[in-house]
Amino acid sequence: MTGGIACYKVPYLIRSLVKGGAEVQMVMTKSATQFITPLTLETVSNKPVAIDMFNDLGPISTRHIDFADWPDLIVIAPATANFMGKATSGVCDDLLTTIICATKTKVLLAPAMNPNMWSNPVTQRNFNTLTDIGYLSIGPSEGEMACDSSGVGRMSEPDELFEEIKKIFASSKKKVLKGKKFLVTAGPTREEIDPVRYITNHSSGKMGYSIAKAAAELGADTTLITGPTNLNLPTGVKVIHITTTGELQKTVLKEFKKMDCLIMAAAPADYKPSIKSKNKIKRTGDKLAIELSPTNDILKEIAKIKKKKQLTIGFALETENGIANARKKLTDKRLNLIVLNQPSKDSGFNTETNRVTIIVPKRKPIEWPLDSKKEIAHKLLEFIQRML
Repeated sequence: MTGGIACYKVPYLIRSLVKGGAEVQMVMTKSATQFITPLTLETVSNKPVAIDMFNDLGPISTRHIDFADWPDLIVIAPATANFMGKATSGVCDDLLTTIICATKTKVLLAPAMNPNMWSNPVTQRNFNTLTDIGYLSIGPSEGEMACDSSGVGRMSEPDELFEEIKKIFASSKKKVLKGKKFLVTAGPTREEIDPVRYITNHSSGKMGYSIAKAAAELGADTTLITGPTNLNLPTGVKVIHITTTGELQKTVLKEFKKMDCLIMAAAPADYKPSIKSKNKIKRTGDKLAIELSPTNDILKEIAKIKKKKQLTIGFALETENGIANARKKLTDKRLNLIVLNQPSKDSGFNTETNRVTIIVPKRKPIEWPLDSKKEIAHKLLEFIQRML
């Protein structure tokens, strides 16, 4: 626990965990003790609460390592902006941050803070950094705050946290894709105009990276082919870097032969300059026309070599006639499934969330509500697992 008014919710979570058969060890920061007493938490957890790095309760030399190695899951609830900032920077100035630095177990964040603190770009950067490197998260939700304001910043309710924890343990036990080989593509490609300029698009790679990470978590032997991104690489995944659409095509065709499933979440350029200038094109004040030629259609090439037992999954980002255009792509490229997303302020490129429609042959489209890209990745892989 870190210091925030949402500390009052935590005893309810502990009670549910203990009732469900879990063994719970509480670690509090000193700030957290200002909001709720250690005695309350000891009563519901049936264990002494750990607060200080140094105390008289026995040997202290490896205390933080013992706590780091012991749990199957660490839940930071509430997770304050201060804690996330320290965890992102690797600061170890108390027992909790030292445990976090030393642990190899999964960490679930339940952020809770004032809406202005949550929306602060620094907080968002720190939160995104932690989730990019593998931290799990739930919330925050929107609603009334203790400071008489309203907005996004409320810690998820104890029952929501309890269900999320159960889901984490369920997914870790069910390696439903074990023995399967998955190839995932992500990010944009770049087509050079001259040595300093290129054509690209707004793809961040977040959806593809989320899919690759989820596939590995579900037991698949996963290979990620990625264009240029600013994301941390997912763990447990073989990664191949490419830049151009031609490089992407060559790598996909080479790797696909040994795969059970290809998920083409990358956003390759549809066109490239017909001629690349050897030198930087100088500004003259006159209009400049650049002739573009179409790049090769990778999924059409895959359709020619695809075997019956192999699945190919495509993505379609459309700004108009979404369903019709996606269905045409599904048919033309012999896909088993296509994921349609239509860009908006909260879905598509450079967002943490997405709103997608799942389309398979001879069935009605399935619309999924707005959700995090991480959750959509897991739902998509569960859908694919049933197809396999």
